[in-house]
Amino acid sequence: MAEKARVAVFISGRGTNMASLLYASRLPGAAYEIVLVAANDPGAKGLALAEAEGIATFALSHKGMARADHDAAMSSAAKKADADYIALAGYMRILGEAFVEEWAGRLLNIHPSLLPKYPGLDTHARAIAAGDSHGGVSVHLVTGELDAGEVLGQLSVAILVGDTTDDLASRVLFAEHQLYPQVLNAYVSRQHDGEHLLAKVRSLALTLPQTHERESHGSPGWRVGTEASGKYFAHFADRHHGAPHIALLVKTGSMDELLDLVEAQPEVYFKPAYYGASGWIGVILNREGLDWQDVADWLERSWRSVAPKTAVRSLDAA
Repeated sequence: MAEKARVAVFISGRGTNMASLLYASRLPGAAYEIVLVAANDPGAKGLALAEAEGIATFALSHKGMARADHDAAMSSAAKKADADYIALAGYMRILGEAFVEEWAGRLLNIHPSLLPKYPGLDTHARAIAAGDSHGGVSVHLVTGELDAGEVLGQLSVAILVGDTTDDLASRVLFAEHQLYPQVLNAYVSRQHDGEHLLAKVRSLALTLPQTHERESHGSPGWRVGTEASGKYFAHFADRHHGAPHIALLVKTGSMDELLDLVEAQPEVYFKPAYYGASGWIGVILNREGLDWQDVADWLERSWRSVAPKTAVRSLDAA
């Protein structure tokens, strides 16, 4: 079983979303664990719950501190807990650019609207005033622009006739508690999700000129050239032939290079069954620290080894 992702949760108050994340993390099949609950208010009620449940806590009031200094202290606490991700759960502070950049792709937030509708505050009042049939909740990645990062999941909640903002908020909170653990679990486990990895490889492969996808031995493959005479430069293998790897298979320059890479970095490369005899190497995708730029470089290198000169000139010109 894959090692669980380590998550720090930032709160400012009651911590009900933190609690939903915590208890979901203890269910069978959870892909993450909560390693820290941190707050910008030492009086935040959620801290007491975290302590009672045996979770490490950190609290530092932001009052009287420069934003950058407070952000740095919160980030340091998360790093000391060896957190892989941070989940904002009712954290009522806008994080600075340096913090967001440091945790880019590993910083999630929950927002009580169906983004891109109603970023910021007063979301329920705005939805009711607009006559919307539904409010809702979104989980998204945090970027430098407020509530504008990629939406990872949403859940709509009906607005009833006569609803006050409190009425709607209370029902949306139920939806938040259902959505956040599910989305966080899916996001942190995506490195072991064959469909996610295939979609990433496909998007990179198909950016190369004159490339098309064609199944090969029951698996996706990518060829360069015409449909009739194109040559394969990459294959996707999802634990084929009993291998534990989800991998990209690409061409090396020689068998010596293949063997040297496998010997030097067995956590990154392997010699695949069947394809390995022809000099193809397996680049392991379902591993920690995967560098997608390295994957893109391997795809281009393998593509260049078989691409028509017209396609190479097209890429170089671009």
